[in-house]
Amino acid sequence: MSTYNINQYLKQEEDKIWQTLSSVYDPEVPVLSVLDLGIIRAVEVQLTDNNNIKANITITPTYTGCPAMDMISMNIRMALMESRIKEIVIQTILSPAWTTDWMTEAGKKKLTEYGIAPPNPKMTIPHDGIPCPRCQSVNTKLLSEFGSTACKSLYQCQDCMEPFDYFKCH
Repeated sequence: MSTYNINQYLKQEEDKIWQTLSSVYDPEVPVLSVLDLGIIRAVEVQLTDNNNIKANITITPTYTGCPAMDMISMNIRMALMESRIKEIVIQTILSPAWTTDWMTEAGKKKLTEYGIAPPNPKMTIPHDGIPCPRCQSVNTKLLSEFGSTACKSLYQCQDCMEPFDYFKCH
C-alpha cells in the first residue's frame, strides 16, 4: 500500500472514530455527547505492526476530579471496541483546563431542550436572572450554588415556579 493510500485509510479511520465518539454520551447529562461537551481534545490514529488500527484519544475533564470521567472513558473504550478498534489509549490531560467555551452551540441548545440552562459567559458568577429553560423568564432565583452535580447550580423560576439546573461557566 502506498503512503498516500495509507494516509487516506488512516484519515477514513479517524473520521469513523469521530463519528463513533458522537454517540458516546455524558452519564450525568445524557443528552450531551462527549463532542457536545468539548472534552475530546485530540484523536490520533496509527497503523500497528500487525495492520490493526490503534486509536489514541485525548480527553479533558470538565473539572479535576469529575466522577463521570471514568465512566466516560469506559464508554469511549466500549464504543470503539464495538467499532472493531482493538488498541485504544485514552489519555487525560488537565491543561489547558476545560472551559464551557469548548461546548458546542448544538450542545448548549440540547441542554436548554433538556431543561438545563446552558452556560452564559456574560454571567460567569450569576446570582439571579438566569433564563429559565422552560419559559425563558429571567425572573429566577439562585437556590443553591450546587445542583444535581458540582458543575451545575440550582435555580427556581419565579414565574413558572419550576426548579432547574444551570450549567456553570468555567
